Amino acid sequence: MMPFGPIEETTPAVSALPTPVFLSLFVACYNEQDNILGTLETLIKALQSTVPSFDIIIVDDTSRDESVSRIRKFMAGHPNVPIRLLRNSHNEGVATNYAEASFRAKGEWFRMICGDNVEPEDTLKAIFQEIGKAEIVVPYTVEISGRSVFRRLLSKTYTALVNAISGYRLHYYNGLLVTRTEYVRRWHSNSHGFGFQADLLTRLLSRNLSYIEVPVYGNERATGESKALTLRNLASVAHSLQNIAIRRISKGLYGQC
Repeated sequence: MMPFGPIEETTPAVSALPTPVFLSLFVACYNEQDNILGTLETLIKALQSTVPSFDIIIVDDTSRDESVSRIRKFMAGHPNVPIRLLRNSHNEGVATNYAEASFRAKGEWFRMICGDNVEPEDTLKAIFQEIGKAEIVVPYTVEISGRSVFRRLLSKTYTALVNAISGYRLHYYNGLLVTRTEYVRRWHSNSHGFGFQADLLTRLLSRNLSYIEVPVYGNERATGESKALTLRNLASVAHSLQNIAIRRISKGLYGQC
């Protein structure tokens, strides 16, 4: 019989964690063998200089490359860094993994990190330094080095759509927000692709939670293929937009979401 839920492996530092820690990071990994180690190295550098305590939850969503073996090697070489590796028995999708990681997290605050190493250390520091100044920290990209004109236009179109449907006026909705872990556990999205961030963010905003927007810079992934334009993800985005529209209508009719 297959075990229920992902299989967990940990570094020794996990057992010594205080409860709660300040910040938990969910690192999403799916066929990121060439990027995942750079992601972890950059993340840990940014964390060690900005936050008092943290833990890292990596979820490997059935990678078919060497991602898991490279993560294990990294964990063996960093026993004093609190890292959990969760290995799914079948592909769950990033939104499901995001929710799963939140229930494993020890942090008061929670954020997702993509395993493609597109966020520089300075960008991560800029985000982490704002934690606690509002209930939601919303990063938005001023510039993504190497991004095509088509991808920039697509991103702007998506932001305009979410703003029009939700009634908000944010700069960006896929910038990987930071919020309290308890909010993610309570109000996480039932979408399956990248649209879940906009779904969660607009739901939190509908609760009248305070927020700040943080301008940041990013890079396009150096190797591997983006999963943003897959049919599965596009379907998820449509699902998220539908959820956002229904929520706005419900709030208008009943005064609640």
